[in-house]
Amino acid sequence: MEAVFGLLLMLLGVSHGVETSFCDGRQDGAQCFRPLGESVALRLMDDASKLSRYQWFKNHTIILNGRKNHVMSNLMENSSSFSPSDGIFRIDNLSRTDAGEYTLHSFDLRGQKLELRSLQLTIQAPVSSVLLVSECLSQGGMRVSCSSEGADGPQYSWTLDGHTLTEAQLLSGNKDSNNITLRQDVSGQLDCSVSNHISRMSTCGFRLTDCSLFNGTHLSQRLLVSSESWCTKPTADTVASSVDHSLLICGLRAAVVTLILTGIAACYVWRKKKYETAEGSAAPGGMDQENSVVMVEMRSSASEL
Repeated sequence: MEAVFGLLLMLLGVSHGVETSFCDGRQDGAQCFRPLGESVALRLMDDASKLSRYQWFKNHTIILNGRKNHVMSNLMENSSSFSPSDGIFRIDNLSRTDAGEYTLHSFDLRGQKLELRSLQLTIQAPVSSVLLVSECLSQGGMRVSCSSEGADGPQYSWTLDGHTLTEAQLLSGNKDSNNITLRQDVSGQLDCSVSNHISRMSTCGFRLTDCSLFNGTHLSQRLLVSSESWCTKPTADTVASSVDHSLLICGLRAAVVTLILTGIAACYVWRKKKYETAEGSAAPGGMDQENSVVMVEMRSSASEL
């Protein structure tokens, strides 16, 4: 069972373990964003054997020192490895201390510097949850706040009925900020999304309440979405799909019940015929009894003679 489940995950493109992300550092000024705890493979060069000597610095400290295919030293050897054949430097279990500016220095046979390239590695925590809070204001309108946990450098965006919120629909605030105040006449399904360079999470949103119906009464709503929960918004397509799916299930169940009843009936008929056949063969009457009487009469006639 576990083997079948593993094969299914492989076919679906799902793998266990830590994900490895690749970043091309062969261009000067490359920027890489990676999540905490995962691994990264940094492509520093095509082939180290073509370089007489190379050094890789992090914030003015030599991390890697090598000559062609030979790695002379690696300051991060406990958490990293370097492959000279393809020029990939791999760092496992990324931490915040791994972030920073890395610089590659390469030299020719005469010791003269060939190239100088820099790479900026940024480590971020992904968005783990989003909290959406709305509040009716006494003067009309609605204040809405969107906050997140865990994310480094979060960016916020708003949609109303699936369309990007416009400045004309706001009483105050910015559509790219996490706190906005909507005009009183704005209605629809409001959603908030929080993202950074490595992750994105959206709330299920909620239908805006007409605050004027409460005559200034304070009203607030809270909606929390985390990485352990999700929601789907029903549409006409999904409803139709659900109905079709239910009809299919009912049809299959009816077919199974029909097959079971047919099998029971066939078994009953077969057993009844078998019983009648066995009963008929065991009866004392019939041709055997008549033959016995004839034989007795023949023996009686012979004795008289």
